[in-house]
Amino acid sequence: MPQAWTLTRITAFLWLSLSPVSPYVGNAPPEAAPFPVPAGLPGIPWPEDNPYSPARAELGRLLFFDGRLSANGMVSCAFCHEPAHGFEASTPVSRGVDGKPGVRHAPTLINCAWNRSQFWDGREPTLESQMRVPLTNPDEMGMTVNQAVEKIRDIKGYGPLFAAAFGDPEIDYDRISKAIATFERTIVSGNSVYDRYLAGDKSALTKQQKDGLDFFEKKGECAECHSGPSLTNEKFANLGIGSAELHADPGREDVTGKRGDWGKFKVPTLRDVDRRGPYMHDGSVKTLSDVLDVYAKGGLPNPHLDTRLTPFYLDDETRKDVLAFLDSLNGEGWQQIKPPASFPQ
Repeated sequence: MPQAWTLTRITAFLWLSLSPVSPYVGNAPPEAAPFPVPAGLPGIPWPEDNPYSPARAELGRLLFFDGRLSANGMVSCAFCHEPAHGFEASTPVSRGVDGKPGVRHAPTLINCAWNRSQFWDGREPTLESQMRVPLTNPDEMGMTVNQAVEKIRDIKGYGPLFAAAFGDPEIDYDRISKAIATFERTIVSGNSVYDRYLAGDKSALTKQQKDGLDFFEKKGECAECHSGPSLTNEKFANLGIGSAELHADPGREDVTGKRGDWGKFKVPTLRDVDRRGPYMHDGSVKTLSDVLDVYAKGGLPNPHLDTRLTPFYLDDETRKDVLAFLDSLNGEGWQQIKPPASFPQ
């Protein structure tokens, strides 16, 4: 096999080649213009019961930014998933309607269209189903489903927007969640210099970035978990982060009930990663350089530490190389999304 076909390139090729072949993106119907994705990404897999339309995405954008979906009228989805910060929290944890700090760091929504599960512990299967969790959590948005529906129904300006998105002005929770999920699937990042390098432009990466990629794929074995167009295998791993805390977060174990899943959290995407700190499920690691230190130590000791983690020596030059490579993953797409200038009344 030629030298150029490294693990990351093979994974990217398989992702693209196994994607459904269709003249439309994912399952978008012929009457809806497919949502364009940046280079390096496969077509968005739109659900059959929630196909893309510009009207539905725009309705979802308004709802995503509308604080009136919360009990105090101030906490919107964007309150935790900050657009200017890669749709991730800029603080270790966010505060909800009661001002109480949360227990986990709000992860990025970049390229969430390809998520196979939602949340750090993977407790929800779809973007549509996950909406109920923050909406009804008393420490987050603090609403009931019925309260949220009634609030939106009382805003007369939303009726015509629901009609444009769904065919009639009926407002219910199913439509609210579908609209927001549609918008969230348009939060994408691609066409980075790394994408251009994979596409054949060997001058796209600097020598330092190429050296960082070489470490990432070989000695560092980072590509074993951070693979594919979104640089994540969508699986769960225990790095030991937070394991020494008195009431340590059980992570994936809470979902599966399996003791072996204790302390496991979802492998995050590396797209635009240097714009999204702090890091890890609890936001306890401030910088990417600090993240590299965690891996160089082989993770933090605990009974369920991922066995693939082993200590390694990381000199200053290699550190700079890897950080330069991670910088090459900064793409385009999500930066075009702006908060609404006004909301329906």
